[in-house]
Amino acid sequence: MSGLLEKTTFWKSFEKYDQLPDDYGSEVVFAGRSNAGKSSALNALTNRRKLAHVSKLPGRTRLLNFFEVSAFKYLVDLPGYGYAKVPDQMRKSWGKALTLYLKRREQIRGLFAVVDIRHALTELDYQLIEWFSITGRPMHLLLTKSDKLTRAQAERKLAEVSAILTKNYPWASAQIFSSTSKAGVPEAREKLADWLDLT
Repeated sequence: MSGLLEKTTFWKSFEKYDQLPDDYGSEVVFAGRSNAGKSSALNALTNRRKLAHVSKLPGRTRLLNFFEVSAFKYLVDLPGYGYAKVPDQMRKSWGKALTLYLKRREQIRGLFAVVDIRHALTELDYQLIEWFSITGRPMHLLLTKSDKLTRAQAERKLAEVSAILTKNYPWASAQIFSSTSKAGVPEAREKLADWLDLT
């Protein structure tokens, strides 16, 4: 399974929903705040250091970026939300494209919500959860940057988030994750492989 993930390559980028290919493939989506470590998480999961571009200036992902794991199986990196300093018109354009994609795209098998464990859960994180909940598809929260906390602090944060999910969003799950220490990488890979049916 990990061998397949390590063969992941950049495929294509799309700006609008109607540009997306209409095929029978499977897609796993990555979404989160621009400074939550989304690109780093993608790189850690695929063991590809430069697969997704990690910028020192958050908010630089402005397209729907598709990465091909194998034939018709993709990881999709969405523009980060809540941080990028861009014109309102561009922000609204992104919002429209992402809304259409998340709500209508039948190929989506699940969504990884990338959340900074030190600030979980923010209002924007809740909005993403609510936004995606209507699709009825599974969501898994990666509580990133866990290396910035002690193990006990990270476990407490995970317990807090898990309690909220169990009470209000029982279809969602969460785990501790760090692209630096690689904590949680095997667990997240298993989830990813299950959703994409990698064998």
